[in-house]
Amino acid sequence: MGGRFIKDIRIDWEEIGRDSYLRQVPALRSLEELSFTAPVTFFVGENGSGKSTLLEGIAVAYGFSPEGGNRNYTFSTYDSHSELHQAIRMSKGARRPRGSYFLRAESFYNVASKAEDYRGTDEPMKFYARYGGKSLHQFSHGESFLALVQGDFVPGGLYLLDEPEAALSPQRQLSLLLQIHQLAAQGAQFIIASHSPILLGLPGARLLSFEEGGLHPCAYEDTESYQVMEMFINDRAYLLKRLLDEDE
Repeated sequence: MGGRFIKDIRIDWEEIGRDSYLRQVPALRSLEELSFTAPVTFFVGENGSGKSTLLEGIAVAYGFSPEGGNRNYTFSTYDSHSELHQAIRMSKGARRPRGSYFLRAESFYNVASKAEDYRGTDEPMKFYARYGGKSLHQFSHGESFLALVQGDFVPGGLYLLDEPEAALSPQRQLSLLLQIHQLAAQGAQFIIASHSPILLGLPGARLLSFEEGGLHPCAYEDTESYQVMEMFINDRAYLLKRLLDEDE
């Protein structure tokens, strides 16, 4: 279905301050160039490993608001993003995406509120139709998150998602996995930071691990998310006994 919308990125470290915390993140400080070769790319790794920071930098460098939304969203409630986007040099594909969205769980409430503001003169029922006939604020957090994906994400689009599983039950994560799979088969590109052993299991996705002091491809079974969940499900009693005994 054509090439990627974001083909690769390079980081010009001369644009990063010498005292910047970015230089202290092992997976980032060794990164100079990264290519996106699959319709769906997952960033995986422990908290603080740099995956959300890199995703945010790519999103802002592409033209998204740091808080999320599509490229028309220009609001800001609190500027906390790093200067990484200033150092990112991006190679884009020849095609322009039919739709685009940067979606992050931590600022989704603000994005949902701005969706109301940006509907302009649209007939309310026409605007809400794509969300099941009501405002995103009338859903639960997880339901509104999924309603936005189902209502706004289209084939041939570019979508950057930061830990989308935070708002979703396991069953809803399966619904999101199906949505991603279908859209990717229709020409969409996804770059996703995630801990979810459900989402990471998406067939054909490329997984990039932010572990061991660098950024490298990894197999699904080698992710910590999978290994911890497998251990917990297969030997829950032993794992809990060991964990709780160490706490005493």
